[in-house]
Amino acid sequence: MSKPLSLTEQLAKHLMRKVDDATRDRARLHLLDWLGCVAGARDSNIAVTLNPMQSSRLIQAMFLGNVLEMDDVHRSALLHPGPVVWASALGEDIGDMDAVLNAAVVGYEAMIAVGATLDAHHYAHYHPTATAGVFGAAATFASGFGQSQKQTVASLGLAGSVAGGLWQMRHEDVTTKQWHVAHAWGTARSAVEYAEYDVTGPRFILEGSQGLYAATCKNPKPMEFPKRWRIHEVSFKPWGACRHAHPAIDAALELQELLGNLEGEIVVETYADAIAFCDNPNPKTPQQAKFSLQHALAIVATSGEPTLADFEPAAIKRLSKTRARVSVRECKDITARYPQHFGARVRCQRQAVELIDTLGDPERPMSEAQIIDKARALMSWGGLTEKQANKAVKLALEGDDPAAIHRMLGKWLA
Repeated sequence: MSKPLSLTEQLAKHLMRKVDDATRDRARLHLLDWLGCVAGARDSNIAVTLNPMQSSRLIQAMFLGNVLEMDDVHRSALLHPGPVVWASALGEDIGDMDAVLNAAVVGYEAMIAVGATLDAHHYAHYHPTATAGVFGAAATFASGFGQSQKQTVASLGLAGSVAGGLWQMRHEDVTTKQWHVAHAWGTARSAVEYAEYDVTGPRFILEGSQGLYAATCKNPKPMEFPKRWRIHEVSFKPWGACRHAHPAIDAALELQELLGNLEGEIVVETYADAIAFCDNPNPKTPQQAKFSLQHALAIVATSGEPTLADFEPAAIKRLSKTRARVSVRECKDITARYPQHFGARVRCQRQAVELIDTLGDPERPMSEAQIIDKARALMSWGGLTEKQANKAVKLALEGDDPAAIHRMLGKWLA
């Protein structure tokens, strides 16, 4: 009788499928989105801190990919694959553009497959971009290195054996969230390199008696292996705030269009995690403002669609009185639809707008033109010229030379 396959063995087999042209085209949009996020954060505090690290501009780029809170997101897995996967896919020893895109698609798949099995207990304590991120980065590197199915299982097992990443950084003014991306990258890189020399990892690292589920979950969900590559399920973020704030932003924008203005009390009803992560009536820093439903709704009430400038210190100070008009509370029926649907209801002046899904999700996708416009806006925010932005768009969407992207990142971060 043959031995039962572990989840990582099933996953590794699933990852060996051919990547089609349409999926590579989709991956190019996510590459552009990540490049925009990196460019937009060029002048951030962490960019200045890391500038002395002349040896690796790619490491700097991986830190910057989620600083502005505009990186792509998968709803049911509750994680941000882009910053982890693209830094891994663009490793200097990975081959041509098709190889890079294929590796990225595989990385998105593995990261989402693992992340979607993690339960609410896990999410209450652990940062899934970190815990599932090591699996995504390992799968990306394994694909780029041309590893066999057996070697890929070893790489996933080694990387997963040290998976982690605690949410405590949410409660302190630190840059740990960005470091989690770099840690996932470095851990996975090491795991894959050792697997190349037949160092083996535990096959049952997920479901084993002392595996990741036993340590961090109460009710892990079944792993699924859909035919369609799951990069197609990943959402793009139009606004520079925590994704949990986006449903309320979108609903408020529609209500403002209906009413003409949002005067008086504004009530936000949304799902429990949005309250847990984004109930902050008095943010003090840009990062806190990005995790504040009250601040997001104050922006809409005074300015309409949020811009990155609306989360800066001057705006935080200016909008204090408007934030005081915003109250937030959980709505059980919206929580019941989560995380398959990120929704919110916003009330003002005896009118209400409820949205089940938010802009950028598969049910309400951003168009290719909107994704390109977002990337251009981020690049402009980061100080790039129109000529530089044009080059980035062309390299991401049409280019066939990953080395050209490396050189471009080097110039951006010099």
